[in-house]
Amino acid sequence: MKRRNTTHSNEIYSLLKDSKLALSHEMIQEKMASKADRATVYRVLNRLCEDRVVHKIIGDDGKQYFAFCMKCEEKRHKHNHFHFRCVTCGKVECLEGEIKVVLPEKYVLENFNGVVSGICSNCV
Repeated sequence: MKRRNTTHSNEIYSLLKDSKLALSHEMIQEKMASKADRATVYRVLNRLCEDRVVHKIIGDDGKQYFAFCMKCEEKRHKHNHFHFRCVTCGKVECLEGEIKVVLPEKYVLENFNGVVSGICSNCV
């Protein structure tokens, strides 16, 4: 299904694409030049996840973070890697290295969410 390009969706897409870190809904809303309500931001984020443009990370703090898919090949979306969340500054970033998950025969992996928390090099 073809998606409409709205001011909000274009701005959220750009914010995520330009960020080296995963951003929470609140972070995105704070950075937006055009003001959008909470429901609009979540709707755009969920569409970007459905379209496999961004991936969603559930942090160990229970918050949802969103990261642009920089190293994903088109339509070969892989997110089986860990993420790191700094407990001091709150940044969330993707860690290099793919995780191999061995499933029983005829099982298909659709989602992997692994978060490691600690203190980043900037906060030590």
